[in-house]
Amino acid sequence: QVQLVESGGGLVQSGDSLRLSCAASGLTSDNYVIGWLRQAPGKEREGVSCIRRRDGSFSYVDSMKGRFTISRDDALNTVYLQMNNLKPEDTAVYYCAAQAIWYGDNCPWITEYDHWGRGTQVIVSS
Repeated sequence: QVQLVESGGGLVQSGDSLRLSCAASGLTSDNYVIGWLRQAPGKEREGVSCIRRRDGSFSYVDSMKGRFTISRDDALNTVYLQMNNLKPEDTAVYYCAAQAIWYGDNCPWITEYDHWGRGTQVIVSS
C-alpha cells in the first residue's frame, strides 16, 4: 500500500523559507513520479513541481521557478520542496502525490496522480 506523509509546514513571515518533506512508502517500480501540489483557500488545487524516480529529472510550474526547488533522498525515500522568499500568496495546503507508473516528460495533470498525502499547511504572513 502506497503511503505519502507530508511534514514541514508552518506559519512564517514573508521572505522566510521552509522545507517540506514527503516520506513515501510502498512505491515499488522505478518509473514513479512524485509531485507537490497546493491548494490555497477558495482556489483550485494547482501543481507546483514533480520529480521522476528513474532519472531524477524534475519540472516546475513556471510561476514557481526560481523560488522553489524539488529534490529527493533515495535512501530515505523522501522528496523535499525547498521554498524560499515565501510570499503571502504562497499560503496553501501543500500536498504530496504520486503516480506509480509515469513516462511523461512533464508533470502529471492533477487528476493523473493516483496516491495522495493528507497535506501540510503553510501560512505566510505579510
